[in-house]
Amino acid sequence: MNPVVGLDISKGESQVQAFLDKGNPYRKSFKVTHTLEGLNDLVIFLEDVKNEAGMKPTIILEATGHYGALVIHHLEERGYLLIIINPLISYKARSSSLRKVKTDAIDAYLLCELFYKEELEPYKKRGVQLLNLRNLTRQHENITGVMIQTKLQFQAVLEQVFPEYKGVFGDLYSNVSLLTLSEFPSSEDILKASEESITDKIYELCKSRSIKWANEKALQLKAAAARNPFEKTVYQSHILSLDMYIKILLQYKEHLSKLGRT
Repeated sequence: MNPVVGLDISKGESQVQAFLDKGNPYRKSFKVTHTLEGLNDLVIFLEDVKNEAGMKPTIILEATGHYGALVIHHLEERGYLLIIINPLISYKARSSSLRKVKTDAIDAYLLCELFYKEELEPYKKRGVQLLNLRNLTRQHENITGVMIQTKLQFQAVLEQVFPEYKGVFGDLYSNVSLLTLSEFPSSEDILKASEESITDKIYELCKSRSIKWANEKALQLKAAAARNPFEKTVYQSHILSLDMYIKILLQYKEHLSKLGRT
């Protein structure tokens, strides 16, 4: 015999259909939840198929992203051979089938039939390091997309509060630049503060540079504040927005730093 079990995976549950051999379905199709109890019920059923057929069944399922991750892990840990197919393959098989109605039960049945019709490669688990790298890369791409939008919004608000601030520091998004802006978010704040207090704050935020450099930046800030077309901040909401964007940008930089150490 050549047993197979088809799993039609969806969010939170899977439809199960077993065949002992080609054209020989085993029992009725049923559902299991993606809980420890449900997955244990699935393993018990797989053992029943094994006892009936005299060998462990192969498991066939579609690639469904994170929906199937728990099921795949659970079955791999118990030594089951998995075949994970591209959904396009099963879609073509479904289109050519006499069973045109799409239901979870029929889809699980068709996966089993597909197993006997096609030469399918078994699933090869990637190394843990590779999977970690892939997951981190995806998250990094997602966060980078968010940060591009955040930077654009940050600059839009800065243009309405303190446009002359840009250019004081070589890198607007450096830690010392963002933290200084957080401390003195408007030209009013700069003009009220003494040159000495601004110098001390910048030096405190960037110990790697000299006190002379900090004083030069304080003088540049004073000059930028004097040139600022917005003498007073009209909308306090802009100051709150600046502070929010600065915190997000700093968290992003910290995230990148952690990735670099991983």
